[in-house]
Amino acid sequence: MTYAGVQMFMEKLNQLINCNNNPLFNNPPVVCETPKFQLLYNELGTLIQTLYIDEHQHRYEHQKFNDLKKRFTCLVEEAQYIVDLFLSSVHIRDSGNFPTSEDLKCPLNIDDVMRSFKSFDLEFMDNMKLNSSQRREETINHFAAARNSQGSKKLLDEIVIGIDRDAELIRDKLVEDNTKLDVVSIVGMGGIGKTTLATKVFNDSYVKHHFHVRVWVTISQIYDKRDVLIQILASIGVDLDLEKEVKDSKLREMVHKNLIGKTYLIVIDDIWNIETWDNLKLFFPHDKTRSRILLTSRLNEVAKHANSDGLIHHLGYLNKERSWELLCHKVFHGNEFPKWSIEPGMQIVENCQGLPLAVVVIAGVLAKEARSEKIWVKIAKGIGSYIVGDMNGCIETLTLSYNHLPLHLRACFLYLGGFPENYNFQVPRLLWLWVAEGFIQQAGNQSLENIAEGYLMDLIDRNLVTVSERKKSNGRIKACKLHDLFRELCQRIAKEEQFILQTERLMLVLDLQHREVFDFPKGMELLVHLRYLAICSPLDYFPSEICNLWNLQTLIYIRSCMGNFTSIILPSNISDLKNLRHLESYLLFWFSKEKRPSSLPFIEEPMNLQTISHVMLGDGINVQRYFPCIRKLTSPIYVNEENDFKSLTYLEKLNLTGFCSRMKSTVHHYPKGCANNRITFPATLKSLTLFECHLPWTDMSILQSLPNLQVLKLKDDSFEGSLWNTDEQEFRQLKFLRLERLNIKMWEAYSRSFPCLKQLQIFDCYHLQEIPLDIGDIPTLELIIINSCRHSVCESVRTIQEEQHDFGNYDLQIDVSNGLDLSLWED
Repeated sequence: MTYAGVQMFMEKLNQLINCNNNPLFNNPPVVCETPKFQLLYNELGTLIQTLYIDEHQHRYEHQKFNDLKKRFTCLVEEAQYIVDLFLSSVHIRDSGNFPTSEDLKCPLNIDDVMRSFKSFDLEFMDNMKLNSSQRREETINHFAAARNSQGSKKLLDEIVIGIDRDAELIRDKLVEDNTKLDVVSIVGMGGIGKTTLATKVFNDSYVKHHFHVRVWVTISQIYDKRDVLIQILASIGVDLDLEKEVKDSKLREMVHKNLIGKTYLIVIDDIWNIETWDNLKLFFPHDKTRSRILLTSRLNEVAKHANSDGLIHHLGYLNKERSWELLCHKVFHGNEFPKWSIEPGMQIVENCQGLPLAVVVIAGVLAKEARSEKIWVKIAKGIGSYIVGDMNGCIETLTLSYNHLPLHLRACFLYLGGFPENYNFQVPRLLWLWVAEGFIQQAGNQSLENIAEGYLMDLIDRNLVTVSERKKSNGRIKACKLHDLFRELCQRIAKEEQFILQTERLMLVLDLQHREVFDFPKGMELLVHLRYLAICSPLDYFPSEICNLWNLQTLIYIRSCMGNFTSIILPSNISDLKNLRHLESYLLFWFSKEKRPSSLPFIEEPMNLQTISHVMLGDGINVQRYFPCIRKLTSPIYVNEENDFKSLTYLEKLNLTGFCSRMKSTVHHYPKGCANNRITFPATLKSLTLFECHLPWTDMSILQSLPNLQVLKLKDDSFEGSLWNTDEQEFRQLKFLRLERLNIKMWEAYSRSFPCLKQLQIFDCYHLQEIPLDIGDIPTLELIIINSCRHSVCESVRTIQEEQHDFGNYDLQIDVSNGLDLSLWED
């Protein structure tokens, strides 16, 4: 159990104490136990404050402190198991599914666990004492270590492959003619070679000549000001007798005296937080001597804070060729490599995924083994375990990133290790899972999903998670990945900490969408703690038992189909799921991967849904009344009826597919002029996709009036007519516009109509004659993509680019493919 798990249990205890709207918590047998819940809550609260919140104040051994935490979380897990088992037994008895309730009695007996907490509390207080003489001995040892080395990590010191260009770039920035004290940063994930690159620059002959004083400081895992001052003085060569007590103020004075008036270079290696930098920068004089500070960090935010205007060099992965060169250099020491090594060797470097640390460690393993193709093939298949099992510093380097994570991020990070190798995480689903698992802490009025997105961005900024795909429309992250080495590390730590150890009645997440369920699992209705349920099944009905799972937050129900067109009809009592926030349900045709919407004819009560995906809403459902909190809606509509979304004040993303009439709801091609009524939209809307809505182009003024619209996608006759004239009205915030399979012939537009447009895409608009030349004058436009349109359209885009080049604008890019000769298709 991690800190997030402890917090989740505390939240549950708080709900039990206050007896909220949860039907199980309001049950008389549960209410009677409120005093015990309060007692447990108070005891845990005190220990949590000391163990986690005030952790930075403790100076006793780090390993001993971690051992105490593990013991504490084990006790919390025991307490949680007792409470959840008690709640489940109450629910099962009340459900009436068992003939004799006597066999299911499970009293809330927390006496033993409370005694354990009291005993732990006493032992913990005894361990908080730190001997001052031990502290002085540590200081002396730090000084001796600083005198013998400059603190650079030994494991990567010799890696020089593939970083020459990086080193030149940083060196040139350090020695440029700028008198003020400047900060240059190297940022990247653990093991990427930041320290190696900094070392190469630090030892460069021109750098040595340029700077009078060069100092190397390595920041320890827990920042210690005195230790840093000692490292600086040791690097400068100042003699210091630490047997005598020297105050920190005196050490700082000595540092300032030895740096003032000199051109100095300070390398601060492996800095972990903003507060540390704010403290460190006070040590260094700003006397316009062209001095420089070079930082290395795994955190983007630290580099931006140190100098947002300075050079922040993001160190990326090695390509396959550079990785192979490095491997050969480390294994064969410059000698020619045997031909048999090429194929398994290439597989090895590919599995290292461009991480220099991984290549160096695995090279060390290969160097110790007999040189044979069989051994290399074996190592290539199990490279992760070889690297993580290495004891020469690799695991320590990777673990540092985990140890420096804030408590609220640790569970989110470890959770990623439970997925397959090279897994591509779709961001919305990942955030829903984190929320369901209880990893996200409520903060103010923000939704849990928005907070979860902030957690993900923090992991990305810390270079623990990499972005694998971005949305073309707005650049937001669509998918991400975890390096296999970090996956191995997550699994190792998760095993040590017994992370995500759940029994089947206590399960929070059940995802069966990637395998067909041919019969609804028996006993599913007893999983009352379940928060996330995803099922794929050929069943032609919606199992009513699902509506008893009152804790559900996310429900994904997919009906797999080979040829039967019967859609899913969701029951009206689905509104019993008071905690449900995300609902996705559709009919999936396996061969074509086509999705057909499910149907929700009526519901009994309003719901707190934020996301509705592929669900057709019935007549009796007033969206504002029944879904007042909706933020994202993907739904079919009837284009010959009123579709009023204006009153949905939280709605940000809307995807609409039109049907001509209720009688023709299964027809996919409609006659012209099918739409009789307008669709209205809320001012909060940021993203809109319309599909087969058959609206007249005159209705475009409705969209142009939306103040926050940033993304607009018009597909498959969403608008009908041969001419679109944008007139003088502006799309005030529109950044992305896509036109796809529309019957438009002429488009009249002006640059002032799209003051913020960054990207224009036009796909399969076979009748369109050209792109308005005025589009090229949009100052923010970065990219135009044309696919499967007339040659005349392609030529008009090239003309736009040529005109912009004449004006000195070389930033506008065009991507034109599959220009079609459609002269035979002319009317």
